[in-house]
Amino acid sequence: MQFWMNLVLVLQLLSALAMIGLVLVQHGKGADMGASFGSGASGSLFGATGSSNFLSRSTAVCATVFFVSTLAMAYLANHRSGAGSKDTILDKATPVAIAASGAAAIPGAPVAPVAAAASDLAPK
Repeated sequence: MQFWMNLVLVLQLLSALAMIGLVLVQHGKGADMGASFGSGASGSLFGATGSSNFLSRSTAVCATVFFVSTLAMAYLANHRSGAGSKDTILDKATPVAIAASGAAAIPGAPVAPVAAAASDLAPK
């Protein structure tokens, strides 16, 4: 199970980094005005329509992979197999001892042993 969790985590990180790079490479809406003044080099590299279709589709694919890997990680984290998989954090927690300041105990609640006082540990 840990192998699959690590594999999905690596897939999620790679898709996130690819998506960040693809978003940074894309040009905004105001970049078309710059193309009219001679900086339209993307047309020669990606064809006549430019890089908008290729980059936007690649970003959508990376976003889909990121979303699916996030759901897979959530599923794997909540459905672990093993002997202690039914226990929650609250089941494993040790109960806190009630202070000796006169606070009333909750009926039926288990009480942990209270630590020894400093006077009990001092040499006699």
